[in-house]
Amino acid sequence: MSLETKYVEFCKGINGLDKIILREVRGCSAEVYLYGGHVTSWKNEHGEELLFVSSKAIFKPPKAIRGGIPICFPQFSNLGSLEPHGFARTKFWTVDNDPPPFPTNSSNKAFIDLILKHSEEDVKIWPHRYEFRLRITLGPGGDLMLTSRVRNTNTDGKSFTFTFAYHTYFHVTDISEVVLLSSEVRVEGLETLDYLDNLKNRERFTEQGDAIVFESEVDKVYLSTPTKIAILDHERKRTFELRKDGLPDAVVWNPWDKKAKTIPDLGDDDYKHMLCVEAACVENPITLKPGEEWRGRQELSAVPSSYCSGQLDPQTAFLCDKFGFA
Repeated sequence: MSLETKYVEFCKGINGLDKIILREVRGCSAEVYLYGGHVTSWKNEHGEELLFVSSKAIFKPPKAIRGGIPICFPQFSNLGSLEPHGFARTKFWTVDNDPPPFPTNSSNKAFIDLILKHSEEDVKIWPHRYEFRLRITLGPGGDLMLTSRVRNTNTDGKSFTFTFAYHTYFHVTDISEVVLLSSEVRVEGLETLDYLDNLKNRERFTEQGDAIVFESEVDKVYLSTPTKIAILDHERKRTFELRKDGLPDAVVWNPWDKKAKTIPDLGDDDYKHMLCVEAACVENPITLKPGEEWRGRQELSAVPSSYCSGQLDPQTAFLCDKFGFA
């Protein structure tokens, strides 16, 4: 990166919507729309796109952008009276020029602070006052970090309760392919855990098997999940690592072929190249008293699956050994 290149650039995106581009020295980048506080792109130093955005995504309010990392707040899915996944992803956020101090790595220069506050329109459908601060950071090594801080600013003494998710769409090789009896895309770290199956009226089950593989529609909320989850893309020899804090649940979703055809802003074959693994708080909603603040954080990294040194956690090293990439 030349000295003239900006770590943070403000520009116009699709349909003239305001967009921020974060860049780091090695060439990795991320793009964030103020509409929805929505990350729509995350590229590695080779310029390879790591997030999925639908071929039919509509970048036009009031429709949410299909793909990237939608922010689900104050309601996940249809678990309440609001529109599915709440209203944060369809509001215009503003740049927060005076954020409170974040515990941050001083080497991070490519970051942006956004803020969303209640409006009188919001209060009609969700009668609470709040401040939602979101910091999006692109680390020097290409890691993408999202830190959310939600504060109850009610003046009437009332608490409020919400559910939340980072609805991350990962870009993967054809998820429907099976090679040598092994799925091309697998999720590790959720084995033996309980989950709620949204395809079976949120009935509770226990996950079986070594890893989660995909051969049909999946829509599950895994409970009491570890802080690290790995998504292995066999063909690309790439492992996504998702680390999270303050978000005990993990949603795994792929609509598969029949459901994909019923989603207007999703191409018929788009499901093959997307996988949602979402750091979330769904089973036990968060309650804040006036003045209280909640924090939830996720960090994403993409590493070659053949790279099995001690720098990776044992789970990822196990993945490499298991699939013979080492």
